[in-house]
Amino acid sequence: MASPSSTPLKEEEKQGSAQPKEMARSSSSNDPPPSWFTPKRLLIIFCVINMINYVDRGAIASNGVNGSIRTCDDKGICTSGSGIQGEFELTNFQDGLLSSAFMVGLLLASPIFASLAKSHNPFRLIGVGLSVWTLAAAGCGSAFSFWFIAICRMLVGVGEASFISLAAPFIDDNAPVAQKTAWLAMFYMCIPTGIALGYVYGGLVGGHFNWRYAFWGEALLMLPFAVFGFVVKPLQLKGFSPVESKKALTSVETVSAVTDDSEASKLDGRILVGGDGISADELNKTSKSADIRNILNQFSRFAKDMRVLLVDKVYVINVFGYIAYNFVIGAYSYWGPKAGYNIYHMKSADMMFGGVTIVCGILGTISGGLILDRMGATISNAFILLSGATFLGAIFCFVAFCLRSLYGFIVLFAVGELLVFATQAPVNYVCLHCVKPSLRPLSMAISTVSIHIFGDVPSSPLVGVLQDHVNNWRETALILTSILFLAAGIWFIGVFLHSVDKSNDESESQVSRITIANRKPLLDGNGDESFCEV
Repeated sequence: MASPSSTPLKEEEKQGSAQPKEMARSSSSNDPPPSWFTPKRLLIIFCVINMINYVDRGAIASNGVNGSIRTCDDKGICTSGSGIQGEFELTNFQDGLLSSAFMVGLLLASPIFASLAKSHNPFRLIGVGLSVWTLAAAGCGSAFSFWFIAICRMLVGVGEASFISLAAPFIDDNAPVAQKTAWLAMFYMCIPTGIALGYVYGGLVGGHFNWRYAFWGEALLMLPFAVFGFVVKPLQLKGFSPVESKKALTSVETVSAVTDDSEASKLDGRILVGGDGISADELNKTSKSADIRNILNQFSRFAKDMRVLLVDKVYVINVFGYIAYNFVIGAYSYWGPKAGYNIYHMKSADMMFGGVTIVCGILGTISGGLILDRMGATISNAFILLSGATFLGAIFCFVAFCLRSLYGFIVLFAVGELLVFATQAPVNYVCLHCVKPSLRPLSMAISTVSIHIFGDVPSSPLVGVLQDHVNNWRETALILTSILFLAAGIWFIGVFLHSVDKSNDESESQVSRITIANRKPLLDGNGDESFCEV
């Protein structure tokens, strides 16, 4: 039975804890945006970061950085190798593995960053990832063996994982309603443009200096953005309650409750709460138990979220089509300059493929976003655009590789690329809008992991093996291009699926706010309950 003296103490405790609770709740809902923030400024910053990410991918595929192996003719006259392939004496298969090495890091890190976004500020997580990316890129430039540069490429993938999982939801949150797909198009336009600039950048730096300088230059370009992610006031994502406010709320309530009660009465080293004694050892055991339970809850929540994604037919069909599409695009981006050089004897294949990809990537990606906005940005219309553009693009690219004329190839391949790149905004629009807001980071993460681990990760080495077997770049290119027809067919299935835009579902945000409002002080009656609330 509680003593009479404890009753006013409990009332004071509740009144005292209500004030910080109310303050934290009001600050979480009424916080003004950071002073540095405007939607357009955010878009520009994210576009530049995305561009640097893909410049790196284009640079490592360029003839200037990737180089060539040492060769000897029938007369015994040998030419020395160049670039990474020449310095480390790599086979085509090893060279392809090097291109895909960073995907291992991407595979492991993307779901982790997406899950951490529910307990840590997503903007800060981007800063962590960019820091890892910067250090790993510098490591690539300092590599002394094949395995060292392969490990650094894996770490580049870890760094890139945080950005690709979290950047698109930020853009989707802050874009004008009537231009959401167009804004996504501008962001994803940086993929082909970055790769193309990487071809040119790698060719120039590798040709005039050394392939190592290309990676060091990338690291210097990314460094200011890594610092930016830590020093500025962070943004919040829709569908996520403010993490820092929740942490502050819990700590304030804990300190308030413990301080008030400990000052009220201490007896034999025990803290009296509502007349019941709780020893310090018991409190520590409760805390450790709660930490373990929190970890298990996070795993349980991740498994539940994964089940939601995997049973969503719209999401699964979209990702399957994206895998087939990226299988081709990944191999194009890596082997394209080398195939063009061997089929059409281009003197400057890096510049040729880089120039065509820049123009077609910009025009195609932006056109895809604008067309979908004009059609009406719905999931069904996105599938219509995806299947139609990919099918027509496949036809033009296939016919281009059949031609003997270099100029005929350039014209048809450019039209094909224009159509193929029109898919970038619609496919990511579906990923963002077929799930609830709180699932968007995981949706983007699993989509990215899937298209890489089943798409361009195996495509680069497999195309290398195919070329080693058939020893005919034209035949290899035609076999690869035919897979685009498969992608178009898969996306066509999505047109007939029942689809609902869930991006405006606010139920999860409301649940988060209710959870904060109802959270009890740490030592008010049931300690375990307070510790374990999510």
